[in-house]
Amino acid sequence: MPLAAHSRLGPYEILALVGAGGMGEVYRAHDSRLGRDVAIKVCAERFHERFEREARSVAALNHPNICTLYDVGPNYLVMEFIDGKELRGPLPLETALLYARQICDALEAAHNKDITHRDLKPANILIAASGVKLLDFGIAKSSAPKNAPPDVTRTASLTQAGAAIGTAAYMSPEQARGEPVDARSDIFSFGLVLYEMLTGRRAFSRNTPVETIAAILRDEPPPFDALPGVAAVLARCLAKSPDARFQRIGDVRSSLDKLAGKSADPHPSVAVLPFANMSSDKENEYFSDGLAEEILNLLAKISGLKVIARTSSFAFRGKEEDVRKIASVLGVTHVLEGSVRRAGNRLRITAQLIQALDGTHVWSERYDRDLTDIFAIQDEIGEAIVEALKLRLAGRAATVNVEAYQHFLRAKYYADLRTPESLAKAKDAFEKALLIDPDYAAAHGGLASYYFTLAGAGARPVLQVAPSAKLHAERSLSIDPQNGEAHSVLAIGVSTLDFDWSLAERHWRKALAVEPVSPIVRFRYGSYYLTPLGRFDESREQCRVGLETDPVSMQLHFGMTMALYYGRRYHDAIVSSARALEIDSNLYLIHLLMGRAQLCLGLLNEAIPSLGRAAERAPWYGLTLGFLAAAHLRAGNQERAAEIGRKIAASHAGTIAAAVYHSALGETDAMFESLNQAYEKRDLVLWSVAHEPLFDVYREDERFRAFIRKLNLTAHKSPVPSSAVY
Repeated sequence: MPLAAHSRLGPYEILALVGAGGMGEVYRAHDSRLGRDVAIKVCAERFHERFEREARSVAALNHPNICTLYDVGPNYLVMEFIDGKELRGPLPLETALLYARQICDALEAAHNKDITHRDLKPANILIAASGVKLLDFGIAKSSAPKNAPPDVTRTASLTQAGAAIGTAAYMSPEQARGEPVDARSDIFSFGLVLYEMLTGRRAFSRNTPVETIAAILRDEPPPFDALPGVAAVLARCLAKSPDARFQRIGDVRSSLDKLAGKSADPHPSVAVLPFANMSSDKENEYFSDGLAEEILNLLAKISGLKVIARTSSFAFRGKEEDVRKIASVLGVTHVLEGSVRRAGNRLRITAQLIQALDGTHVWSERYDRDLTDIFAIQDEIGEAIVEALKLRLAGRAATVNVEAYQHFLRAKYYADLRTPESLAKAKDAFEKALLIDPDYAAAHGGLASYYFTLAGAGARPVLQVAPSAKLHAERSLSIDPQNGEAHSVLAIGVSTLDFDWSLAERHWRKALAVEPVSPIVRFRYGSYYLTPLGRFDESREQCRVGLETDPVSMQLHFGMTMALYYGRRYHDAIVSSARALEIDSNLYLIHLLMGRAQLCLGLLNEAIPSLGRAAERAPWYGLTLGFLAAAHLRAGNQERAAEIGRKIAASHAGTIAAAVYHSALGETDAMFESLNQAYEKRDLVLWSVAHEPLFDVYREDERFRAFIRKLNLTAHKSPVPSSAVY
């Protein structure tokens, strides 16, 4: 009998059945101890030998492209829950080759452990935000080492001689005949998967399994219009004789690497990784980070060169990842990495440009200079890369005082950490830079964004910080009219304080006219202009374009998810949230949006933990408390809701959080009082009232209509009945 939703299996709460197969049923479940969802494969009996073999096989593997095993029960396996989609074709050649190379990496890890998968097929390959995930080692075959004890030998050879084990359409010829198989059998199955990725159809598609097996043994797959190199790789993978195939999956990967290089975008692209701080003083990390960022900004101005944004390239800080894998994740042809050693005013900087295709060094150099030469070094590195990639170097902006520059780098470093302590340090460093150089445009722009960040995080009231943000943004633009981020701060200010969306649009046009448009500007444009105006598809498009050069930006993923939520695409918002959390599970705003979308769908058992995680990660952010209280009220947890309500009253009265709480209680007058107080305070997310599903029941109320008119917005109407929301 299938397990019922909300029943328990050991310490896990069953949420839903997600699949079933010959080895058992697979459920999505929640582990409340660690606050994460997991996948549980349940066997009908206590551990039988094949089930035990899968546990041993998966436990032996630790690879980013293979599903991770967390726990083992008497008749179940607990694995990571992968929120992805099944691999399906046809795919563009570049995408197919990217996925194919990741599958090769996963198989190579298994083969290196003497594990043959034996059931490689699209249904066992999920595409998640982080890439390919290989699943289901239920019939994997482990080669028993010589002199192995009897139990290991028995586990390695459970399949009866002459029995065909696997899925008919994806078997190798020797597997179909029930003969012993090795890693070369997986290579044949891989060829079938690659064929399907490229064509969208099976290589051997017949009416019955018997006819399919006969075709695998006898026929060749139908030809299709493929590059000669691709056809050659497929032909060798699909050779009937194991001896005629590639002998190692690593050889397949090497061939695909060469094909990827020939099929890739002819325009070069680069990711600048954070330079390693080799100084004895770890405080100098701000300097090594800043140097890499300045080189990145210089390269971003080069026509014809795609440069990955700082957020995504710096996400690999401290990770011992192969450069080719980093390039694959970020979608670039080249990677720049380096190191900085500083002793007083002396610098030793090394830098190397690496070709992602084969890991070779295109260019490398070492600089032993004084600190006063830092700008010249940046230019030399940029010019060397341009020469290596044969592009044209754009003109560089005027340099600034070196001491002021160091304070600016320190400020940027601390601002990006986004903690209360680091933001205070960032403000201090920006101000020190401006004491030395009052005309430092970038430092003024940094301070403008700093004040905006304080308001956005709910750390300071908008009216308190807005004058300072405006002052520094305007000062920055008076020195450098091409500062797109400063234009974006002014745009947010006029829409938040004055609800002048027409004037905001003029500022946004100026911000978007500065090439290249930074990902942060695209995020702000989408989330603080397009989404408030109900232009959700356009907002998502801005985030999508931003993700092309900043694929792991949590702000852009948040903006994408927010547009889905307010556009009433709740299921898509949950999927988008899950993908973002695969990148960084700590961003409270993503947990908040996921919880709100789950609440809209009535998934209270999922919504309350999601909102709870948001509150735990950012207890100062009051909006979360409003929705958490609403979820508990909906679930009948009156005492818990009242407890949260008291926190709202103590710290967040007269805010959107209070309005959400009173709305959930049905206290209409108190809700409107809170909304009006939030208006007087100019709550930074005041615009969200026009689109928030919780307020749908009030959309015909004249008081609500009058409130929306004060915001100069049009209320978004739900495409579903109000009873289906909350």
